Amino acid sequence: MTKFTLRPNSFCFTPPIANSRDSIFLLNNNISPKNQRLQLSPLNSPLKFRVFCSIKEKESVKGVDGRGSNGGLLRVEERDKAGLCSDLDEVGHENGAKEVGFDWKWASWKNVPERYKLIGTTSLAFVICNMDKVNLSVAIIPMSHQFGWNSAVAGLVQSSFFWGYALSQLPGGWLAKIFGGRKVLEIGVLAWSLATALVPLLAGFMPGLILSRIMVGIGEGVSPSAATDLIARSIPLEERSRAVSFVFGGLSVGSVTGLLLAPPLIQKFGWESVFYIFGFLGITWFSWFQFLGESQVSYAAEPVAKSKYIDVSKSWSSSLQELGSSDIPWKAFFQSPAVWAMIYAHFCGSWGHYTCLSWLPTYFSEELDLNLTEAAWVSILPPLASVFVSSIASQFADNLIAKGVETTMVRKICQSIAFLSPAVCMTISSLDLGLQPWEIVGILTGGLALSSFALSGLYCTHQDISPEYASILLGITNTVGAVPGIVGIALTGFLLDSTHSWSMSLFAPSIFFYMSGTIVWLVFASSKPQTFSKRD
Repeated sequence: MTKFTLRPNSFCFTPPIANSRDSIFLLNNNISPKNQRLQLSPLNSPLKFRVFCSIKEKESVKGVDGRGSNGGLLRVEERDKAGLCSDLDEVGHENGAKEVGFDWKWASWKNVPERYKLIGTTSLAFVICNMDKVNLSVAIIPMSHQFGWNSAVAGLVQSSFFWGYALSQLPGGWLAKIFGGRKVLEIGVLAWSLATALVPLLAGFMPGLILSRIMVGIGEGVSPSAATDLIARSIPLEERSRAVSFVFGGLSVGSVTGLLLAPPLIQKFGWESVFYIFGFLGITWFSWFQFLGESQVSYAAEPVAKSKYIDVSKSWSSSLQELGSSDIPWKAFFQSPAVWAMIYAHFCGSWGHYTCLSWLPTYFSEELDLNLTEAAWVSILPPLASVFVSSIASQFADNLIAKGVETTMVRKICQSIAFLSPAVCMTISSLDLGLQPWEIVGILTGGLALSSFALSGLYCTHQDISPEYASILLGITNTVGAVPGIVGIALTGFLLDSTHSWSMSLFAPSIFFYMSGTIVWLVFASSKPQTFSKRD
């Protein structure tokens, strides 16, 4: 869009033009300054400007009276010399005549391309998502004291989230395919937010509490597939790495925000406050997203040069019709080596992520002799560093693709960095090299932060090979990826009790999966588009 800055005595005006529906501003040097005046349409509508020139190339404009480029109209450089309309600035749109609507209120927001609005609000939803995921890990301590829970019961309550999370992956991908990721995302946010706000009311009733956490898992479980569908439908290939990084990077921001806000809120207002406040944030997001949806009728997504994407808007009638006639090519999915590579890579990455997310605070406290406060603050460092690394990784990947590097090669490079970096850092940390605690913390933080390269590797591959079935493919891989949240966390504790070795219980399994995942990914992964529906 073209940006206009209006100042007193700097307008370019023209006499009234017959049958002029809008306000017309022309650069005409046949009008004396004395006769220059503002001609507005009588319509009670936001002020509009109709621009009949390409500012970037400074071409001559052609008047409404049909005269040529020399028919008494100023060229842009002449306009500048004359001091007329000197504050008309270009903000970087493509060449050619444009008609620009300008509303004084919310002008900057309305001028943002539709796809950027969707990506920004989706990323914010993911921030709230992980805030609601980590709040229980902090609140579980005072809750256990209040209700007299032992470690087994506390573990049961925390793991119940992953029950719902694992069960909702495939249904979430299927629903996103049928109804569109946008609708599924907003329902998911509303569901997990309401379930979060109900936790204080159900905490004294164990079945109700577990059910509420399962509902949180279900709501958050459909969201990755919904976001993947939204990105696949609306974001071109050359912007996809940055879009995925920005959206899923919201998870790291949410982890950091939740871990920072939960302790002081609990200390000042009680553990119930984090569930009420975080749940309210999600409900507020849902309400705002409805408002955004209404405004999209007037501000459709701009076409993206050199790219094709699918319209994200679907009517409920067409969605329900597709629901009845949908034929998902399940057999074709599991006949593809690339899909199996994504499944195994997702499992390997989740093993390292979930086990470290759950056990690193205890490792820092018991193995490195940090107190609980220090361990809590140190635990924030990996997700905080991931926010910065993911932005670098996305730029790195998109730049390679823009330079003509094969997409499959870019995804393999990024995913290899995501797996090998934490594997090497965990190996160094597990060896007895006489390192200081802060050195081990720094090494682990760096390795886990570099695992964010997966956002430009694995997490982009679903959209690469099939935008149509991207949400379902992520549902498949994320279902398997949720298994470490149930099995891996418990197995780590069992191995720790058996071996009393952090190297054998926490690091060794993660290193194995990172290394084997790298081999499988390099051999079988592919980002070449695949028409799965034609195989059945």
